[in-house]
Amino acid sequence: MKTVLKLVLWALSIVFAYMIYLSVNAPIEFKKVKQERYTKVINTMKDIRNSQEAYRAVNGEFAKDFASLVAFVDSANYTITQQRDSSFYEYDKVYRIDMLREVKIIDTLGFISVKDSLFKQDTRYKNMMNVPYAQNNEKFNMEAKVIRKNDYRVPVFKLWVDKNIILYDQPADLLAAENAQMSVEEVNGPQIIVGSLEDVSTNGNWPPIYDKKKKN
Repeated sequence: MKTVLKLVLWALSIVFAYMIYLSVNAPIEFKKVKQERYTKVINTMKDIRNSQEAYRAVNGEFAKDFASLVAFVDSANYTITQQRDSSFYEYDKVYRIDMLREVKIIDTLGFISVKDSLFKQDTRYKNMMNVPYAQNNEKFNMEAKVIRKNDYRVPVFKLWVDKNIILYDQPADLLAAENAQMSVEEVNGPQIIVGSLEDVSTNGNWPPIYDKKKKN
């Protein structure tokens, strides 16, 4: 009986030790997985934002869907311009003399492909609507419209994805805590977001750590 009791106690000790290990190690592993996946997702969202800003520069508004945005990147060009100051004399009928007029002249220097400017030879933009690590091939949510701000009509867009989609396979309690985050060092709320449909902004809701470039 003593031997059996010892074996049971040893088994219980091992179980408790393993449970303690999991309770300590699980948050560490969760943070590692979260940061790895968020980095990939946010980099893809930056690609979409850069493409949207290029779309607006050329078309005066943001693309309302990914099909239009990808087609734009595939075929559109930036116009390269140069602005210079110039002046000339012009006869003034009021003063009846030649008066100096100063003007700004914009010269067109050429054109550059949006695709080459943003992505070089990389074709990742063709799949940038797909959420990295998503289990069921979910897409990013994107909406664009025009709002009125200070009597001006201003184009805005919003891009977002639920954290649940990115961290679908993580422990439920840790995921719930992640969705409730409120910290300057974390992605707050249950979504990762770029832009806004209420304000003129193309900022993301992630902390600066996700904007740091890796050293070569």
